[in-house]
Amino acid sequence: MPDRVRMPRPAALRGQSVAGDRRSTFAAGLRAVRTSAAIAAGKAARATAKRRGGGSALPGLVAERMDPGILGHALGSLPGGIVVVTGTNGKTTTTRMLVALLRAHGRTVFTNPTGSNFTRGVISALLGEIGVRGRLSADTAVLELDEAHALKFAAAVTPTHALLLNVARDQLDRFAEIDHTARLLADLAARTSTGVVLNRDDSFVARIEGTLADSVRIGRFGLDASIADRLGELQEQDTRADDDFVVSPPDADDVLLRPRDERRFDIVVGPDGSGGLVGPVELKQRGLAAMINATAATAMARQLLGATFDAGVAATALAGVTAPFGRGEVIDIDGTPLELVLVKNPAGFTVALSTYGTTPVATMIAINDNYADGRDVSWLYDVSFESLRSAGVALTSGVRAYDMALRLQYDDVPVAAVEPDLGAALDRFLAGHVGVPTRIFCTYTAMMTLRRILAARYDLPAFGEEGG
Repeated sequence: MPDRVRMPRPAALRGQSVAGDRRSTFAAGLRAVRTSAAIAAGKAARATAKRRGGGSALPGLVAERMDPGILGHALGSLPGGIVVVTGTNGKTTTTRMLVALLRAHGRTVFTNPTGSNFTRGVISALLGEIGVRGRLSADTAVLELDEAHALKFAAAVTPTHALLLNVARDQLDRFAEIDHTARLLADLAARTSTGVVLNRDDSFVARIEGTLADSVRIGRFGLDASIADRLGELQEQDTRADDDFVVSPPDADDVLLRPRDERRFDIVVGPDGSGGLVGPVELKQRGLAAMINATAATAMARQLLGATFDAGVAATALAGVTAPFGRGEVIDIDGTPLELVLVKNPAGFTVALSTYGTTPVATMIAINDNYADGRDVSWLYDVSFESLRSAGVALTSGVRAYDMALRLQYDDVPVAAVEPDLGAALDRFLAGHVGVPTRIFCTYTAMMTLRRILAARYDLPAFGEEGG
């Protein structure tokens, strides 16, 4: 058969091709101008917000309005992938731990360190890392995202990996029933291209495994059999399925938490630890929640790093992670520790209360019902406060100070005083407990207010200045 002869393209069509190329070049140039303008405006807003001491999400909102495609432009070509960390509890701490693990192994990581976990918060963080052309210099992005905004992010940029922590009742005015939150996580997993790490002990999360494509690599983390009895502190009841959820025996590659005490623990791979061990690890934060977060971060790091994962490097990295802003953060008050503990749902508050055991500590509880906290505070009636009976609560404060005092009364917990004004309550609390270890359980906006007051008094890093 004779070779096919390539015929010359008609002049009219050549003209169309040239015109098309010109239109494409013009569109690309227009796109670049829009991106550059959005970045410049966002950076200006960021500088203004920083001078005024806040507004971590506002610069991102400005840039996103000007260029809705800015996320894809900046993150779309990272060689080490894009990791989304989401779930009800532990997002900020787990993200910080995962970033520390990857950086300790030599990865260059971009993250959103302030805990502003909407898409505009990610863009705000990006504005400090990119030039006017909008390209990010990093190997990997590790992003904490609110359960709903994780899907908005995935619509703009496809995550390569997702770490799904847990599902619990939280901000029911935003998320409605807990089933809705579970569907959000399942939808995110379905949009993830390469790998998903699941909480094997959370029935809402564990069931997602059966919905994933065969091409997606699945990892799991959870509790070792030696502490399976503590699962009740963490697990919400899943009433969607007729069958009762039963945690299956761990696989050889499952990453499991095996505590030694309330601060030291091992992370083992496989039910007998034959797949490897990280530890002993002693975190700067105390309690079961922080240990679980470390286990989740380790499981994701193993999936990302593969054969280059080093258990010794991982243990050292985890031990060096400081508590994120307001999440178990310990503040030195003239030589005495004050711990700020964020609480926002029954599971999180229950685990926080169990952290201390019999340790003597003075307690204040600050509850707000602003939008960022969730308007509905009826969840407080699903928390048992019996552990506070013997020592009592020194103060309740915040918008719902009297509601919190009433809730404690139902559990026979004595409350010494009620002071709705957070500043006045903090003054009274600290003045009445000089030299005594103290803690404040607080909802998000209450924590923000208290942290700003404490930062001004004790020269603490301001919000957004902690680093990754």
